[in-house]
Amino acid sequence: MPSPYRIAVFASGQGSNFQALLDASRAGGLGGAEIVLLVSDKPQAPVVERARLAGVDTFLFQPKGYARREDYEAEIAAELERRQVDLVVLAGYMRLLTSVLVDRYAGRMINIHPSILPAFPGKDAIGQAWEYGVKVTGITVHLVDGGMDTGAVIAQTAVPLLPDDTIKSLEERIHLAEKELYPRVVTWFAQGRITVEGRKVTVKTV
Repeated sequence: MPSPYRIAVFASGQGSNFQALLDASRAGGLGGAEIVLLVSDKPQAPVVERARLAGVDTFLFQPKGYARREDYEAEIAAELERRQVDLVVLAGYMRLLTSVLVDRYAGRMINIHPSILPAFPGKDAIGQAWEYGVKVTGITVHLVDGGMDTGAVIAQTAVPLLPDDTIKSLEERIHLAEKELYPRVVTWFAQGRITVEGRKVTVKTV
């Protein structure tokens, strides 16, 4: 039998998207993909405990212990290669990546962002959209290219602002949409359905 499609998740915080991906995998989803590693720059983050409880291996590091980002990324890259990782999934990983990882995993590294890119890139995208007064926001899954949320778009889901919304209720609906879309996109990768030509990403039909 072919070996399962292997995923590494990078996360720095609570790990809700990590948990959604893990749950999908263990329910037989994700196209048979398996999460083989969690990478985190926050050894005390709740996502690390989620991984421990689930029996997922971790690679933990503290950036201040390295002279350059490239140094710890070289160690991460070696670990990813050792585990034969097919896809890198950023799920609340709060650091820009250098070419050490981006170039090696070009077309095989994805991120999720809580806005309809290219609107509201960077930090606090939900707050940015709320303050701007948009009528529709949402989420974007995109390839990682080393910029700030600038990679080619893979999929987007719109989330309208409702008349009685608060920023908290909007955040909750956006996070629910993330947990539905991200596993679906990972499944497409595991099934070999993604093709990339420049900034055009196509999902092949089954």
